[in-house]
Amino acid sequence: MGGFFGVAESERCVNDLFYGVDYNSHMGTKRAGMATCHDGIFNRSIHNIENSYFRTKFESDLDEFSGNCGIGVISDTDAQPIIVNCHLGKFAIVTVARINNIKQLEKELLAKGHHFCEHSYDIINPTEMIAALISEGTDFVSGIENVYKRVKGSCSMLLLLEDRIIAARDRLGRTPIIIGKKKGAHAATSETCAFPNLGFSIEYNLGPGEIVEFNAESMRQLKAPGDEMQICAFLWTYYGYPVCEYEGKNVDEVRYAFGAAMGETDKTESDFVSAIPDSGIGMALGYSDGKKIPYKRAIVKYTPTWPRSFTPSTQERRELVAKMKLIPNTAMMKGKRVVFCDDSIVRGTQLRDNVADLFENGAKEVHMRISCPPLIYPCKYLNFTASKSEMELITRRVIAELEGNPDAHLDEYATTGSPKYEAMVERIREKLKISSLKFSSIEDVIKAIGLPKCKVCTHCFDGSSFD
Repeated sequence: MGGFFGVAESERCVNDLFYGVDYNSHMGTKRAGMATCHDGIFNRSIHNIENSYFRTKFESDLDEFSGNCGIGVISDTDAQPIIVNCHLGKFAIVTVARINNIKQLEKELLAKGHHFCEHSYDIINPTEMIAALISEGTDFVSGIENVYKRVKGSCSMLLLLEDRIIAARDRLGRTPIIIGKKKGAHAATSETCAFPNLGFSIEYNLGPGEIVEFNAESMRQLKAPGDEMQICAFLWTYYGYPVCEYEGKNVDEVRYAFGAAMGETDKTESDFVSAIPDSGIGMALGYSDGKKIPYKRAIVKYTPTWPRSFTPSTQERRELVAKMKLIPNTAMMKGKRVVFCDDSIVRGTQLRDNVADLFENGAKEVHMRISCPPLIYPCKYLNFTASKSEMELITRRVIAELEGNPDAHLDEYATTGSPKYEAMVERIREKLKISSLKFSSIEDVIKAIGLPKCKVCTHCFDGSSFD
């Protein structure tokens, strides 16, 4: 998906910028970049981070950066930041965006006389497209509003100007931007885990479509937030780092609530609960308290050196990463009935292999509890999965087996507890060879997040749309 960080300080900003961007590294595995501005001169560095950490790629570049303002990004799509010079002035830009109509926008802008320099695999760099749309405005606010009006999908962004930073959250708030403050500095980030160790405290959550600008001393609103919001539920179930918070709702507290709600009602007999690291840990701790059974580490993540298995582009690599980074604790689970908590089931390949390993390593029973509801619809708003087709989702393949049509009765399959929902879950359980399988309901997810259903995007669970 991606995450960004920007900072304006009364002194040289490069150290806070470097570590602030690094704290967004869990949001992507492909490209990263930083830009600063000093005396009107922009400096930029972009690196491929598919086979290395952000820090190892950028540490040698730090002496080349100067200035009190800077922005950076971890991107799973395009090379960023882009530096632009137009009638509005010179600026650098980073985005977390998905542009579903980028080809149509390309045709429209080329017809107007625009040109595009950044191409990869015959696709325009999405951040360059956003910059081109901004340049059509009479000022930065109207340019960003043009992005909101024209882009189908989502877009949050940071713009680095000579003496300040503009932060603009997606029109419907699908991705977050949080402002932090400390003496002599302001910062903006996708992920609040960037703040504590750099001395920032949370000052403000941008609302949907809100635009602000800040420098080291102050922040001011350029555009008020809208009333409608569709923040992605998956931020809490999977993508968010445990210490992060969005809309004032802490990620690990929400995951704990998922588990507690399920544990309180689950009648399955088991000896202890464990997590599929890392995003299943908060849920497993909640399940332990709700069910009143011990929490133990029956499966352990070896080191953080293995990248996310959810984002690599090939199935072969996803399976290899999933296999190598998790080690079963045979002595602990031998002969035991174990409940395992995980964040989601997408294709089912990773979980199928994990379950087989757990049985091979001595587990008597393997019960899976999943924090988010079944994923029935591919996301069309964010780049959070490498899936190219709904048939990559195990739910849709199962529905095709049950109905002869992967699109049949989807509303019933998305309804927790309906006969079709139960048949789908049972068929998934059989395919993955799990002792039992349960998913959180949409209702429990919304309750745990603590926001009104109308403000949370649950499209991937129930197909609801709000464009």
